[in-house]
Amino acid sequence: MAEADPPARTISLGSGVAAVDAAAWDALAGGGNPFVSHDFLTLLELSGSVGPGTGWQAAPILIEDEAGALVAAAPAYLKSHSQGEYVFDQAWADAWTRAGGDYYPKLQIAAPFTPVPGPRLLAPDEEAARLLIRGAEAVVRQNGLSSAHATFVAPDQMPLFERAGWLVRRDIQFHFANAGYAGFDDFLATLTSQKRKQLRKERARAVQGLRIEDVTGDAIAPEHWDAMWAFYQDTGSRKWGHPYLTRAAFDLMGRRMADRIILVIAWDGAAPIAGAMHFVGADTLYGRYWGCLVDVPYLHFELCYYRAIDIAIARGLARVEAGAQGGHKLARGYGPVATWSAHYIADPGFRRAVSDYLERERAAEVQEMEWLEGHMPFRRAASPGR
Repeated sequence: MAEADPPARTISLGSGVAAVDAAAWDALAGGGNPFVSHDFLTLLELSGSVGPGTGWQAAPILIEDEAGALVAAAPAYLKSHSQGEYVFDQAWADAWTRAGGDYYPKLQIAAPFTPVPGPRLLAPDEEAARLLIRGAEAVVRQNGLSSAHATFVAPDQMPLFERAGWLVRRDIQFHFANAGYAGFDDFLATLTSQKRKQLRKERARAVQGLRIEDVTGDAIAPEHWDAMWAFYQDTGSRKWGHPYLTRAAFDLMGRRMADRIILVIAWDGAAPIAGAMHFVGADTLYGRYWGCLVDVPYLHFELCYYRAIDIAIARGLARVEAGAQGGHKLARGYGPVATWSAHYIADPGFRRAVSDYLERERAAEVQEMEWLEGHMPFRRAASPGR
């Protein structure tokens, strides 16, 4: 019996996630990671956080069957800069420009402004996932782009990129691992005596004279969003020069995703002075945005790290991911975890140069990881598995 022909598939670039059927997209995304959900990616488009004038032009890679049904997708963007990615390739861009090439636009497979590992190939099987990768490569070749980049890729999807010949880059974040703790004191008991005292002191000092409020879902009122926007603007102006998200994005989060968001806000009397926004996934609490209007010692640690541990334990979540960078998280019980990205470089000579660079970078990163793992604050017998 002759083998059946593979089903016909059409690969295309969409004009945005908002134009894709929400149920079909979310069925592929799986629901566990809020940052690849149709709601999140669409609100970025509708709010103007991505789109004209931002350097992020939504161009999702879509695979449809003969009937026009969506069978696989990847959140992708045509980028005219390297901002808001948290995997830094500006040195590559400079080198390619000096060599006479145009690094931008490039293709970025990512959740914008979100250094959170997650699925980047929204596909039901490996065959469809490989088609998405080939589709990304075709976009680069057919449009004369320099490269394609998939950033903060879920570890289980990295072998697909490796087998396709993409270059692999590894970085480090700091995550809290919930080892079945009954409460914060159980977690403290795993730390060295010195660290236990330090964390207790920091928590007490941070909240002195303040009221800390956790709100989620319908309990998030307009004044909470107003306060969070003010905090976010403060952080964005200091870190990036201007905030990546627009005010409208916060309003849309409230309308579309409030049940997946927890705001932790510090009040001095009737005045909100600092806050952190956390997103709730299937088994993970994601710390995303923080800001303050008054500088209070240790309040950042309390709202972003310690309260996040409280929430994760109370909800039975496996871990807390508190964002990119931040070696100071190590002393607060957040351990080093590898994060991954994959890179397709069209020009063979440029690819060799980038590959050499990554090899040197990887050797330094391995040494850094070993050092960090050797300086965890846990008592040896109590150190949680990672």
